[in-house]
Amino acid sequence: MKSKIVLLTSALLTVLFVGCAKQPVVPKQTTPPETTPNVVTTASIVNTTAAFEKAISSKGTWIIAITKDLAIDKELVVDGEYKNGKKDDGGKDIIQRKIALYSQDENKNITARFTLTVPKLTINSANGSIEHGTFKGDLYVSANNFQLKDASVDGNIYFTTDEAKSTFKMDAKSKLTGKAELKK
Repeated sequence: MKSKIVLLTSALLTVLFVGCAKQPVVPKQTTPPETTPNVVTTASIVNTTAAFEKAISSKGTWIIAITKDLAIDKELVVDGEYKNGKKDDGGKDIIQRKIALYSQDENKNITARFTLTVPKLTINSANGSIEHGTFKGDLYVSANNFQLKDASVDGNIYFTTDEAKSTFKMDAKSKLTGKAELKK
């Protein structure tokens, strides 16, 4: 009887020590190195001057969405080539750069429109657009296929090349208060 109690106690202590032993810590790896993307195609949601400047830089994102009116008192440049994460009919990545001057709900209905004020904004990113809000200042377009989509420009648009001017598009909802001309 005494040996059964010692044996049972030993078994119970063994289970207890094994179950309570400290387990080795394995660091959690959220993104394996072999699947790290080369191009970030997310949006940059901004509400400050500094965040906007970073987002439009060559190290920014393909879409820049402001969440309130922004007034910036210096000249800025939209730089870089970005893929929007979609493919064309031929399977090639679509290059695009969008400044979204609006917010939307989960059904993509526009819920608010904003005004971006910059004395001079130079567009160097191909297939760029300003959409669904108001831009106050002068635009200098050096890239091809720049578009205004349901946007107002309270200022002028100056194209720095013939090709930038000939590939420019403005939909019927967009407005321009100034002139649109070639200025090399």
